[in-house]
Amino acid sequence: MDQNISILIVDDVGTVRSFLHQTLMHLGIDHVREASTATQCVKLCEEQHFDIVFLDIELPDGDGKELIATLNEINPNINVVMVSAHSTVDNVKDAIERGAKGFVVKPFSPKKIAAMLKKFYPDLELV
Repeated sequence: MDQNISILIVDDVGTVRSFLHQTLMHLGIDHVREASTATQCVKLCEEQHFDIVFLDIELPDGDGKELIATLNEINPNINVVMVSAHSTVDNVKDAIERGAKGFVVKPFSPKKIAAMLKKFYPDLELV
């Protein structure tokens, strides 16, 4: 399995981005970028291919759920995983209906992130 999966982390909280970034690096994922706003997210996705985007629901310049359609237009093969501290059934259902392929609740564990990666890439060899 090609370990060159490219991941974008989109969250306005720096500590969340750092924790997720470090978790991914420890799992053996080297191609990780970060964005703190919806605008940065779209710009990066237009400039670079990402296989997975971990996308916070609440961003300073927009609703993460509304961003899903845009990301799917830019890259129809992208795997958008919503990240939120608010795991209401409505939030999860709405995100999935809009095209998200996963949902992770904050605070999340490295084990949960590894399971999400394996969902999309079953042959992925994680450290």
